[in-house]
Amino acid sequence: MSSNALRILLQTTTPASQDDWSIESFSLLREQLETSSARGRPVAVTARNREVSGSGSDPVLAGIDRSDFDELWLFALDSGVGLTADECAAIDRFRRRGGGLVTARDHQDLGSSLCSLGDGVGAANHFHSRNQETDASLRGADDRETTTISWPNYHSGSNGDFQRIKAIEPVHPMLLDPDNRKRMLEFFPSHPHEGAVSAPPQDESARVIAVGHSTASGRPFNLVVAFESRSDQDGRLLGRAVSHSSFHHFADYNWDTRKGAPSFVTEPEGTGMASNAQAAADIRAYVGNLARWAAPAGKRIPERKTTTRDTTARPPWLDDKRRRQKANRAP
Repeated sequence: MSSNALRILLQTTTPASQDDWSIESFSLLREQLETSSARGRPVAVTARNREVSGSGSDPVLAGIDRSDFDELWLFALDSGVGLTADECAAIDRFRRRGGGLVTARDHQDLGSSLCSLGDGVGAANHFHSRNQETDASLRGADDRETTTISWPNYHSGSNGDFQRIKAIEPVHPMLLDPDNRKRMLEFFPSHPHEGAVSAPPQDESARVIAVGHSTASGRPFNLVVAFESRSDQDGRLLGRAVSHSSFHHFADYNWDTRKGAPSFVTEPEGTGMASNAQAAADIRAYVGNLARWAAPAGKRIPERKTTTRDTTARPPWLDDKRRRQKANRAP
């Protein structure tokens, strides 16, 4: 493998367990990343479940800042006991050396160990018991079909179906069709109970880039939060980061229900992803865009020019956010 390859670690926050979600639940994602080079740059993927050493931490995560990985895609499958303090500190250092971070969690408290991450990513994730959504009116069940799962649990559709996403202006490069830059990606896999993410209000590098709508309540909810590179308080340039409301956007089962799911998944399946070729293509295109965008600065490929507003140099929403913050501070 070329030394110039983009090196991605797919990692869970939980050990392998029978009849449960694990890194094996993301085999199609791994194949997609491995077969779609980053515009000529090869992609090398390592996929692993959490493994605990005598220290109580996962040795790979606890040393991620000293590794040669360029990106960490972290699937938070824990219910609170997942990432340790040492692992969170190493992941924060990883971003501070320019590494890209992608996180994905799910409903209620699934993935809540993410809250201990710094530099905005922990604050972007809201759970039932930790870092609840600021708007108290949202702290209630959205999906009411699976009564064993509590909020946040936004119902975007059945597993196996697709949801239509709304790109927030200005449209982010990750949401543009790489084969037709005038077209926005339209579809993500759906899930009956997605989690909650938001852009931390005091982090001017963060913004919501895609929104979904609950098919149960009609409420809009955030699907993806993107963090641009920015300098931290010590002047180090942080790597980019992306927070997803659900790991089911990437799971085999949600791309192709024939891949199966743990026995505790009992909701009726849909067929939209199997029957709609564009939906299947869109999530795969998004994965390629995400891998390219999250790459460290030295391995990024310049975005091709498009008629859509360019957000790759100085995103105009940064200036808008700064103006709003200054206005709020005015006497």
